[in-house]
Amino acid sequence: MQELENMINQAWEDRSMLQQKNVQEAIRHIVGLLDKGKIRVAEPLPDGEWKVNQWVKKAVIMYFPIQKMSTIEVGPFEFHDKIPLKKDYAQQGVRVVPHAIARFGSYLESGVIMMPGYVNIGAWVGSGTMVDTWATVGSCAQIGRNVHLSGGVGIGGVLEPPQAAPTIIEDDCFIGSRCIIVEGVRVEKEAVLGANVVLTKSTHIIDVTSPIPETYKGRVPARSVVIPGTYPKKFTAGEYQVACALIIGKRTESTDKKVSLNQALRDYGVSV
Repeated sequence: MQELENMINQAWEDRSMLQQKNVQEAIRHIVGLLDKGKIRVAEPLPDGEWKVNQWVKKAVIMYFPIQKMSTIEVGPFEFHDKIPLKKDYAQQGVRVVPHAIARFGSYLESGVIMMPGYVNIGAWVGSGTMVDTWATVGSCAQIGRNVHLSGGVGIGGVLEPPQAAPTIIEDDCFIGSRCIIVEGVRVEKEAVLGANVVLTKSTHIIDVTSPIPETYKGRVPARSVVIPGTYPKKFTAGEYQVACALIIGKRTESTDKKVSLNQALRDYGVSV
């Protein structure tokens, strides 16, 4: 693996190496390992933080220029792309409803359910997770186990720069309908996001559960119950309301995560 990493880093600095057969084989081998879940673009560490494997992201980026366009036919449907689609879902234990699509180089753990949605190259999706109708999982995004991405959810992809952390949704989260989470935002374990929450790196995520509000950026704390909101901001033309996210409570600890989720939605009246 170290030899692969060294070769990828060298090719990243000297793109003329992409013409070499052994470099192309190495890049395709790495994408194949991603497809099988043998390696990840980012991985959780024992202390709860995440490590970005920059060299793996570099391999994904360099996979595009070495691939040639080809026609992909699936029954009456036709696609024209550089990257093939995933195959052998039954063997992998993944349920895929028409017209769900996952690109080669993404990994779906056994027990994933894909409604008609999309998972891009480099993404990792954990067991028990549902990618609901028209939800999209962007390139290199990391989706934990037992997560529900509700209808129309958009999880942003991050390829460049290589050191940039991908968007991360940790285990047991519920992401409500039409939420958008981009730019490497991290939603920690068991958080509940109500419908239409939009999170970017600069979005104010304000905890309003105490007399003095606390503001986060780029991270939703574990077990938070979050709804969309606004806060006043002064501009040259006057004061206007700017979109934010409001933490209105905490999801309670429970051995039964689904019971806990339902209770959180009842307690706080969160739209899903």
